[in-house]
Amino acid sequence: MEGQSSTGAQALSRIAAALERMANPAGQAEAKANWLAHPAYVWRTWGPRPVERIEAPALALLRGIEGQKAAVCANLLRHARGSAAHDMLLWGARGMGKSALLRAAAAAAQEQEPGRLALVQVGTDALGSLAELFARLGGVDRRFLVFLDDLGFADEDSMGPRCLRSWLDGGVEARPANVRLAVTANRRALVSREMGEQDDPLNPRDAVDDRLALADRFGLALGFHACSQDDYLAIVAGYAEALGLDWAEGQALEWARRRGARSGRTAWHYITELAGRAGRAL
Repeated sequence: MEGQSSTGAQALSRIAAALERMANPAGQAEAKANWLAHPAYVWRTWGPRPVERIEAPALALLRGIEGQKAAVCANLLRHARGSAAHDMLLWGARGMGKSALLRAAAAAAQEQEPGRLALVQVGTDALGSLAELFARLGGVDRRFLVFLDDLGFADEDSMGPRCLRSWLDGGVEARPANVRLAVTANRRALVSREMGEQDDPLNPRDAVDDRLALADRFGLALGFHACSQDDYLAIVAGYAEALGLDWAEGQALEWARRRGARSGRTAWHYITELAGRAGRAL
């Protein structure tokens, strides 16, 4: 009987430990996380996951966005060095390198200032836990760029824009001094201009203007627009030259016509096709 009782107690102990792990996965992840050891992290609702290498194209390959590239790189380098730096909103046409530029600029800043800056990408399921993330990062002797990719708010979402405004404008849950936010979005306003205006039935226009003015909270807001034919061909040429691939202007243009878009992403897909034909890996 005593052996059976001991076995039962051990089983209950194992069940309790398993339930504790299930109830507090974020605490488990935090216990293992070292915010000084890795170049990048992914933040999810259960906590951080370290990333050993930032996947990004070389900055020289990002063409047709020279002005935006210079501004983002300069701002991130200032942040890495502990100088004043802006929160950033990169908005505009799909496939024009907004996310790639942020990753590439972060990697470049890390090369120039080793160990000083880390990139933290926030999963779409974890926006509600940003205050917790900021609390953890605020106590770390390192600079962080918190990256929200492809952000947009549904018409009925009033809490999301309010939280973003608080994070940027110094509310009680604002990001700490060693953290800057970088957001990519397809539209500058982040919220639809056709949204319902019943948030404030007495002053509906004020409610809409307040939500549409989110972009004004970012110190650096940069637009990305569909590239011209010349810019598209320059992007293709840059990739092909760097990878030693032969290409033809007519084929590159036909590739874009079939897809209905000229963009950096379209150019990269064409390069992937060329590499595949040549039996090359990328």
